[in-house]
Amino acid sequence: MQLGAFSISLAVKDLAASRAFYEKLGFEVTGGEAEENWLILKNGDCVVGLFQGMFERNILTFNPGWDGNAKPLESFADVRELQKLLKARDVTFEKEADETTTGPESFVILDPDGNPILVDQHR
Repeated sequence: MQLGAFSISLAVKDLAASRAFYEKLGFEVTGGEAEENWLILKNGDCVVGLFQGMFERNILTFNPGWDGNAKPLESFADVRELQKLLKARDVTFEKEADETTTGPESFVILDPDGNPILVDQHR
């Protein structure tokens, strides 16, 4: 099962302070809008999203349809297909994708420790 490009989405208290910290670790801003309280940073293959005031908890994020540079893939498993496979494996959902739609959609599951996992398809 290919879930898509992986990143971690961090719920930060101070976007500027978090940006400065991760830049000290060698991360560079590759996307986002500081004025909208979110930035995407990258260091090699590692992607970290910084989100101030948007989420309560840190989130493991997968993006079907994207490579590690947020570029579209020609072929990928649609988020609805992934959801059906996981349902067949008895995975419980916090938020389900609408299986009657096409295009952008997402679902959320929790791991055994309550860590949210977002599968977020943008196309």
